[in-house]
Amino acid sequence: MIGLCLGLAGAVWAQLPVPAFTLAWSHTIEKIRWEEDYRVTAEGLLLGEARVRGSGAGMEIPDGAVLHDGSWHYRRQLPPLQPLRLGRTPEAGDYQLCLDGACHALAEWLGPPRAERPAVELWSCVQ
Repeated sequence: MIGLCLGLAGAVWAQLPVPAFTLAWSHTIEKIRWEEDYRVTAEGLLLGEARVRGSGAGMEIPDGAVLHDGSWHYRRQLPPLQPLRLGRTPEAGDYQLCLDGACHALAEWLGPPRAERPAVELWSCVQ
């Protein structure tokens, strides 16, 4: 079964047996929530729909986005990401993984963000 691995440079820190997830975070300056839906495939993480609740510093709403229920919804055409690399520091706050409708901070699997480990990678892996 294909699932989601979290770690860095190929070192696995956590494995989650999920076929899909939503990655969510708040913009560090504007404090506006962003969400991106991903499917876990053998080729990598495939971005589906993305949502943002507003615009601001470095947060332009993409062309073709549609406002629905207070968020701008849009899709980007990207190849599968393998890995998806995220900056993760104490100052920026943590990302959330939303699974089956419930959101959890990455800290639940990885511990809190630490300055000496300022990044994490997500990739598809065999469970």
